[in-house]
Amino acid sequence: METLIKTSQRLVNTVQMQTFRYLYNQINWNDRLIMIKGARGVGKTTMLRQHIKEVFGPSGSALYASCDNLWFSSNKIVDLADWHYNHGGTHLYLDEIHRYKGNWQQELKNIYDSYPDYHVAFTGSSIIHLDSALADLSRRCLPYTLYGLSFREYLAFEGIADIKPLSLEEILDSTHQEEWTILNTLPEKVLALFGRYIGKGYFPFYTPENVQEYYGRIERLLDTTINRDIPDLENVEYETLHKLSRLLYVMSTETPFTLNVQSLSKKIEVSRNTIIKMFELLDKGAIVRCLYSGWKSPKSVAKPGKVLFNNTDILAALSTMNEIGTVRETFVASMIAPKHKLTEPPAGDFLVDEKYLLEVGGPSKSFKQIANIPDSFVVADDEETGFGNRIPMWLFGFLY
Repeated sequence: METLIKTSQRLVNTVQMQTFRYLYNQINWNDRLIMIKGARGVGKTTMLRQHIKEVFGPSGSALYASCDNLWFSSNKIVDLADWHYNHGGTHLYLDEIHRYKGNWQQELKNIYDSYPDYHVAFTGSSIIHLDSALADLSRRCLPYTLYGLSFREYLAFEGIADIKPLSLEEILDSTHQEEWTILNTLPEKVLALFGRYIGKGYFPFYTPENVQEYYGRIERLLDTTINRDIPDLENVEYETLHKLSRLLYVMSTETPFTLNVQSLSKKIEVSRNTIIKMFELLDKGAIVRCLYSGWKSPKSVAKPGKVLFNNTDILAALSTMNEIGTVRETFVASMIAPKHKLTEPPAGDFLVDEKYLLEVGGPSKSFKQIANIPDSFVVADDEETGFGNRIPMWLFGFLY
């Protein structure tokens, strides 16, 4: 126990307090049971430690512990909470709950019910779902999801500009009022700044001075997600895990990648149903993003209509042969998905909230493919400004 406490104090004391993620001030830290989900590397751990340092300091009222600590190999979460509570503790912060080998759902429920004035916040993989299987916990738990850096947040982290997030309606506004406000605020040309961000600034550990080192770390995160996080929460055979990595390689080297389940089945040497299951696992792990075609027949619902990488930095880390159209769609989807529902439409690239139709392309992209469709917009890359229903792509980076 003493080692666990000293580790907590050391990690909290050394955490940086210069930059905070967008979610930090959106969390109601006073709630008694808080869950923060997200992909590896997006900053969940740092956020927990920052909150402890800012609010509690060295008082001992708050305790941080990672659930992959060896202490938990022979001890339970509920035992830690009981000891901490009896020694004056009020707040417990558990990191990587999915690494815990016991029944963490039941133990957290017991802590919540047995210690009415005790608070627990915990982080977990994107794979965790508070669905009907966790009904008892989900009624008690307030869940949040942390995503990678948006373009807006990247500018704040770089000390370039601190600009408020925009709603989707503000971005799609035909007057382009918010767009011009941002352009007049930035000290540099927006396209130059956007070029420094896309593919190189999604994860908060980005290193502008050594991009290859940054990509290497992303590859290690993907490997950990596939070989540790997914097996912890899903019943997956070793051979399937190996082929998940092979599937990512195929996706990253085909330019552009087009979803053909039958062809992939042959290349990966698995059945069609296994390919679909593999995409589901990679989507849960925030490695790829599966878009479904809700307008199609029920028989095709299980098969995604389109599969993209979760963000442009994963795409860039896995391959240098990135097709520009895929990069554009990947960026737009990664910025919209945190707050809105995305599906694959019969025409155009994305249907947002079953209302707004988006066609993504370069400066020469026209309205031809979505002509005469209400609430349709062209999202144009390499354009500083837009007009009417033509929206510059970089502006979607201000959604959160």
